[in-house]
Amino acid sequence: MHAGGGISRDFRAARHASQDWSRRDWLAPARALARRTRTIAVTVAFLLGTVEPSAVLAAPPAGTVAGIAKDALERPVPGAQMRLESGDGQVVGRTTADDQGRFEFTGVEPGTYAVVGEKEGFETSTSVVTVSESAGATADLTLASKQPLDVAVLAKRLEEARMSIQPRIGASTYDITSQAVQNQPGGQNNGLNQVLLQAPGVNQDSSSQGSIHVRNEHANVQYRVNGVILPEGVSLFSTGTGLSPRFASSIDLITGALPAEYGLRTSGIVDIQTKNGAFDPGGYVGMYGGSFSWLQPSFEYGGSQGRLNYYGTGSYLQNGIGISPATPNGPIHDDTRQGFGFGYLEYVLNSTSKVSAIFGTFVGHFQIPNAPGATPVFTVNGISDFDSTKVNENQLEQNYYAVLSYLKAEQDFTFRLSTFLRYSNLRFSPDPLADLMFNGIAQQYFRSNTAGGVQAEGSYKLTDTNTVRAGLIISAEGTGLQTTSSVLPTQDGVQTSDTPFNIFQSTPKIGSTYSVYAQDEWRILPNLTINGGLRFDAYLAYRDEWQISPRLAATWTPFPTTTVHAGFARYFTPPPLIFTPTSTFERFVDTSAAPEVTKNATIKAERAYYLDAGVIQQIIPGLKVGVDGYYKWATNLLDDGQFGAPIVLTPFNYKQGYNWGVEITTSLNLGGFTAYGNLALAQQQAKRVETAQSLFSQDDLNFIYDHYIHTDHSQFLTASAGVSYLWKQTRFSVDMLAGSGLRATVNTPNDSTVPAYQQVNLGITQQFKLGPLGGFEARFDIINVANNNYLIRNGTGIGVFTTQFGPPRGFFAGLKKIF
Repeated sequence: MHAGGGISRDFRAARHASQDWSRRDWLAPARALARRTRTIAVTVAFLLGTVEPSAVLAAPPAGTVAGIAKDALERPVPGAQMRLESGDGQVVGRTTADDQGRFEFTGVEPGTYAVVGEKEGFETSTSVVTVSESAGATADLTLASKQPLDVAVLAKRLEEARMSIQPRIGASTYDITSQAVQNQPGGQNNGLNQVLLQAPGVNQDSSSQGSIHVRNEHANVQYRVNGVILPEGVSLFSTGTGLSPRFASSIDLITGALPAEYGLRTSGIVDIQTKNGAFDPGGYVGMYGGSFSWLQPSFEYGGSQGRLNYYGTGSYLQNGIGISPATPNGPIHDDTRQGFGFGYLEYVLNSTSKVSAIFGTFVGHFQIPNAPGATPVFTVNGISDFDSTKVNENQLEQNYYAVLSYLKAEQDFTFRLSTFLRYSNLRFSPDPLADLMFNGIAQQYFRSNTAGGVQAEGSYKLTDTNTVRAGLIISAEGTGLQTTSSVLPTQDGVQTSDTPFNIFQSTPKIGSTYSVYAQDEWRILPNLTINGGLRFDAYLAYRDEWQISPRLAATWTPFPTTTVHAGFARYFTPPPLIFTPTSTFERFVDTSAAPEVTKNATIKAERAYYLDAGVIQQIIPGLKVGVDGYYKWATNLLDDGQFGAPIVLTPFNYKQGYNWGVEITTSLNLGGFTAYGNLALAQQQAKRVETAQSLFSQDDLNFIYDHYIHTDHSQFLTASAGVSYLWKQTRFSVDMLAGSGLRATVNTPNDSTVPAYQQVNLGITQQFKLGPLGGFEARFDIINVANNNYLIRNGTGIGVFTTQFGPPRGFFAGLKKIF
């Protein structure tokens, strides 16, 4: 989709397949069935890594030498002059490569020969072959061009090969291009969460740097860069633990019944394809700022040097609205300072392989917003009164990651091996006096996490209609938590002294995950493709758990303008190690931080069944409409809540839960006019808290035990829309968010919600040139035009005890110097 949440690439792929309908072999399915035994054998060999791809290629008949003449970019070299020489140097045959670079010699006697290819502008290439009594020989020649290698073309071909490893058959994919990001009011200066709100079924939580919910699930989103999994980081206020839309050439949100290569985090896969200096050389330096003391300088630059392609970007942000305000008329104590950096390097080794490296960092300092009117609960050192607008709590988040990948792409075989590493930490600094008075605990909190692993995946094209894929992902992580908790002594819940004392705890933990999958993509009819697979996941941490998960999906194109998809998936979702509670509560007995409930069962992995089906229809050229429906049934449904003074999330399980939803999405692209619109109706309900019960009150546990409740992040109606129009060098854009509101209560049968909300944003960008200074881009944005300072959360519910409002109206302007 061009102006926002996009529609699956499966539509385009299936459309091309349907256009070839009349040229297809209608007996191919029958012959494919006869080849199933060979397919299974080759698949097993591929998974074991004991058979080279070329081992399954059939040799030409006896007396024949055949092959293809191609250049270093794997393109055919038509008109190449081919000759066959015997061992004594005699020419025994001549021919010319056809338009596809193919050539053939027939009537060749058994023996050893040299196949020589020549063409003006290319180096001569030679291949030695042996013809036996029973079989001929193949000789694929690569003629090196005497002109400089077109590295950009080669890099593009390798990138397309990489993406073919991870199909999305049966899933719902929404494409957000870099141009769509730029068209949005705020453009690349927005956070990743604000960009993802362009997709259907995505609703917001906190309005600034907070989380998103995909199809009414809390967290359970996996972030990838160029298809490589990034381990979860310790973060709350930076979506994707510090990822930015600034470095994205496209952002794909993949949901629904996912193919077997996707697992562990399954409500949504956010796959960011990076910019590459080989395709878009140049860059900019810019400044953006406005209301709330907003100041945001940034830069990016990319290019090529020989076979090396590079790209880098960075930005700094400071403002007075770092987190969602706790007050309706603007933030109090909400300053933030954030730094972001990203780099991509790619070296093309040859026509079939490359290595690449990714580096990224995010550092964010956040003040925790305050609200007036709170009344202290405890007396500390003789003090019983405190102005709640003067509380001084702060949080520091840091994330650093690196990825190194090797890609090999032969004609029918593609393989990639990647290794990844991430370090992150979070430090919460309380206001010692105020936190004790209001909360009964002032906790210095430091959590760090180091995670790394390998991801090996490959695909092999057995026939024109059949492709097998397999992969192995192994990761390990270690997390450490140190807390120093200042508390007050109590007896039977009554404060017995106003002198605080400290409790120190340190609880490290190591965990690991192991995943392996195999799947088979089979085009059983020219317009019908199925993809079936199995996935095995094991999680070794607080519990040792595992599951074998089948996946089955199909894409059908009954007409060139219509695509239907459907799928089934079994999911296994382990709890996030980085936020799983590790503290013990025995030391807090008879203190102001003693939990009401002492039961604290160990967190479990969620297990779920998922069904998804949808249709995409092209109404007219440029206009598409999609409808998608889904249903999920889960046991040990995972959820998260913010239960303590530190602003971190803590996971727990419901015994069972379900999701259902319907999404409608449209996109329109007519030259300089683009538009999108999304509407989602959805619901998630759950009952009976199964683990981490000490986080809850006994009343809430009793009610949830017998009643299904709406989860805190469940919103019945979510809508988004946007329009963009380019007139000469000026682009006008408007987008909108709307929702029916998140849940506000627990102990009522229907779970009331906060009021419905709407937010409209406007943007104008202008490109121009200033003589010898070159190109510039200016922009002006108004966020929340109507100043609808709506309520996101009211501070009640399960695990959310802070009030959060949407952003007040803001005016922003920016200027870029484009290179």
